[in-house]
Amino acid sequence: QVQLVESGGGTVQAGGSLRLSCDTSRYTYIRNCMGWFRQAPGKAREGVAAIDTYAGWMYYGDSVKGRFTISQDTAKTTVYLQMTKLTAEDTAMYYCAADASPCRVGWSRGEDFRGWGQGTQVSVSS
Repeated sequence: QVQLVESGGGTVQAGGSLRLSCDTSRYTYIRNCMGWFRQAPGKAREGVAAIDTYAGWMYYGDSVKGRFTISQDTAKTTVYLQMTKLTAEDTAMYYCAADASPCRVGWSRGEDFRGWGQGTQVSVSS
């Protein structure tokens, strides 16, 4: 049963922007760290961004620093990923994920995240 629901994916031209949303309202487990990950065909999963839901600290993968912003709404039920200056290299399936512990070193590997959504496709045309 999927309890994390991503939305907002689509096709955009290079240089454009998209905002992804992750609805966590039906996720009944503790979620102290929320992350966004992506996986392109033939490539390994990559940690894009993470947010500590109570402290508000944010973390980013090197490839998206300065272009992507993770945030959450005041009710802490929706996590967003604002993506700007998109390039073809950003084309991937994007997943949100939940970790019961606060974000920790190595979050980008995704191994500590137990809850995962089904993903939303982002395609960037050059």
